[in-house]
Amino acid sequence: MSLLVPVLLLPLLYVYLTVSPRDAGWLSFCFGFGLFLSGTYWIYISVVIFGEAPAWIALILMLGLVLIMSAYFFAAGWLVSRFSQGEPWLLLLVAPAIWVLIEWLRGWILTGFPWLAIGYSQIDSLAAGWAPVIGVYGVSFMTMISTTAILVAIMTAGRQRVIALSVFVLPLLSGGILKTLEWTEPSGSPVKSTIVQAGISQAEKWLPERLGPTLEFYRAAALRASDSELVVWPEVAIPSLDDRVEPFIQALQADTRGTGRSILFGILERQDNRGESSIYNSVMLVAGDRRQAYRKRHLVPFGEYFPVPPNVREWMRMMSLPHNDLAAGSDEQPLLEAANGEKLAVAICYEDAYGAEQLYALPDASILINVSNDAWFGDSIAPHQHLEIARMRSLEAGRAAIRATNTGISAFISHTGKVLDSGAQFEAVTMTMEVQPRKGSTPYSRTGNLPILSLCLLIVAGFWLRSGAMS
Repeated sequence: MSLLVPVLLLPLLYVYLTVSPRDAGWLSFCFGFGLFLSGTYWIYISVVIFGEAPAWIALILMLGLVLIMSAYFFAAGWLVSRFSQGEPWLLLLVAPAIWVLIEWLRGWILTGFPWLAIGYSQIDSLAAGWAPVIGVYGVSFMTMISTTAILVAIMTAGRQRVIALSVFVLPLLSGGILKTLEWTEPSGSPVKSTIVQAGISQAEKWLPERLGPTLEFYRAAALRASDSELVVWPEVAIPSLDDRVEPFIQALQADTRGTGRSILFGILERQDNRGESSIYNSVMLVAGDRRQAYRKRHLVPFGEYFPVPPNVREWMRMMSLPHNDLAAGSDEQPLLEAANGEKLAVAICYEDAYGAEQLYALPDASILINVSNDAWFGDSIAPHQHLEIARMRSLEAGRAAIRATNTGISAFISHTGKVLDSGAQFEAVTMTMEVQPRKGSTPYSRTGNLPILSLCLLIVAGFWLRSGAMS
């Protein structure tokens, strides 16, 4: 996948140099439309097949998202064309800076959708060595520099071509060197850990008659892993409110009492406050008499909450469509602490696409936990994209990750972002592995996106001032 980036981006970069800013914007819009239509088609699967919404609603939601994302590409095309003014060497600086700023903005404006950042495509390339230093957006920046340098080399000759080829090699070469560095170090003994994946399809998961067998499956799997210190189940592995399955949770606590074991599982957690009931998408940790919970804080719009006016919500209720909001957890929550003392940083579902939001847990957390339910997306590319994102978080933080999903792709991920073991999709899977806790901080975990965003802003500001001086 990493090698496809220059192939796909070079024609677009050439367009930025050779047409007017307006035309560059519209052609860039078309590029973005194709990218997000092909890269997020699974939204239709989740809304129609598993959400059981009318197809026209799914098309409106999917096309609406694609159009919004494409608008960012229009802005990128217009700005790059405007500032580069047909000069290849100017393009070499302005294109990476604007591209990264646009990637970052679309990850935050209107709750954000940071999917399909270029940096994720480089998780197995030399450029990934930059991730522990400047994060996924830094990897995007370095990738864009190398790609743009190829175009400059094609469009120039002599010494300029040699310089351009040197610029192409430098980010990759330095990334390869950075890959050899260990930013964090082992902390204590490896922790024997087990992932349990039930492989239950989304169509069956919430059927009342499935609840009993589901609970029996997970508890039996946990009992079989009696020598594992950590047992991790997926997002909402228990398809019920916690107060409705309290005896089951107490049984899990009894199973772990005096064993030094911890079980983490996804569940819907209900809390009554001043006569009002709030429901959270939570990960609960039980270890003997102790019970802790992490509550999902970055909710999915139109999945876990509905940013619509009351009359639209009432219409959704009448149409038997989902219309109730989950509550969001606090931005910073106490880390879950396992019975063996290891502190765990938890991300639920697509929270792990927001890497900077998880930095508050570092360097205290020694292991990353990601639970998800990618069953919503069927046999599409979404679970594979999501695994790629989880790998990038491990690389940025210098921490191993345990990733448990309902139907795959569950995986153990090393602190370098390598998949150590993964389970088959759509099957019941139990995997056990020794996971090495780590301590220390990567440069990225200390500074977040500030360095790369500051660099990009300085570059764009310089071109902005230059453009004003020349007009």
